Amino acid sequence: MRSFYESIGVNPRNRKEAIEISKLLEIPIVMLDFYNEHQILPFENHLTIINERLHISEISLKIRMGIIDSDVRDLLLHNEDYLLKQYAQKYNKVESLLTPSFQTELGKLFQGDCLDLLKQTGSETYDLIFADPPFNLDKFYLSNYDDNISSIEYLNWCYEWINECVRVLKTGGSLFIWNIPKWNTFFSNYLNNKLLFRHWISVDIKFSLPIGGKLYPSHYSLLYYSKGKPTTFRPDRMPMEVCKKCFTDLKDYGGYKNKMNSNGVNLTDVWYDIPPVRHNKYKRRKEANELNIKLLDRIIEMSSKEEDLIFDPFGGAGTTYIAAEIKNRRWHGIELGPLDDIIKRFENIEEDKELLRKYRRNYNSLFPIEIKNKRMQLNLWTDESFNEVEVKHSPL
Repeated sequence: MRSFYESIGVNPRNRKEAIEISKLLEIPIVMLDFYNEHQILPFENHLTIINERLHISEISLKIRMGIIDSDVRDLLLHNEDYLLKQYAQKYNKVESLLTPSFQTELGKLFQGDCLDLLKQTGSETYDLIFADPPFNLDKFYLSNYDDNISSIEYLNWCYEWINECVRVLKTGGSLFIWNIPKWNTFFSNYLNNKLLFRHWISVDIKFSLPIGGKLYPSHYSLLYYSKGKPTTFRPDRMPMEVCKKCFTDLKDYGGYKNKMNSNGVNLTDVWYDIPPVRHNKYKRRKEANELNIKLLDRIIEMSSKEEDLIFDPFGGAGTTYIAAEIKNRRWHGIELGPLDDIIKRFENIEEDKELLRKYRRNYNSLFPIEIKNKRMQLNLWTDESFNEVEVKHSPL
């Protein structure tokens, strides 16, 4: 996929070229910039001019820009045999195999490019894949990864590893992608033709300072897709929210209190309870941001069983691997940069085990025991209140 400017033979970094092509086409430069910035096909009148003066047809422009509609699909089907031969020649080359740099009884950690590992992995291998790629926000990485490339380069790279993840995901397996909403809109559109959409999960975390002229960014997005109907889907149930001071209800359940599930409230697709990892006491990574183990615990619990095989192509601080290890899942992972922080984290895994126990102790119960005792002392209702009423009125 190329940018609009690249598709019409203009260097996007050369402003002089853009101005010259604008004059040649007699299309305002602001319109050409608009098409390039938003990666959209020019309006019909401009397509006609581009065809007449640059001899670039509409369908050729679509192919160059990666815009796949029914016309392009028909063309691809018509040339299917030729394209498949070209694909086989390009991708069936045998490269040297990567070997693990660190192993446990449950997992293997590699160092290198995730695409190299994915290409040596057989199809239908993993039960669950979680990906947290760089966000192209010009962050510093010890691997010297360039986190400030053009949008087109970034999307092309992401589509490449996404394609491989789809291939190595088992039928019934689940794929989660963590990113800022801007990029996940592209990924979601791309994945809709490959996997089954399950959820767009919003996780309430402030990830930047307020931006002038825009709403304050206050959530990350978590895409959830599956390869057909998911084999495993068993989300934790959440405790009912109560006031931390007086322990009364924060939501009025009216006459439905007696219908509340004693195991807790259904998990929604908006998560307010995933705190960022900012304190040095809990942060294991010297560079960019780190994910909270609470997030990975929730994903792994929801979409996998013990001994399932999990893959994370962007190791980072190793949170996915630690959570998988603690929860008795097999795992494979790879990190482009140094592995020292991840290995050290495994050496101190008891710290993460204790933190995860703390997070999980309130799950799958409508009221944690401490809250339930406080409410009973204050004569506030609990799930047991209605059980007692049912017992008193039950027939002999």
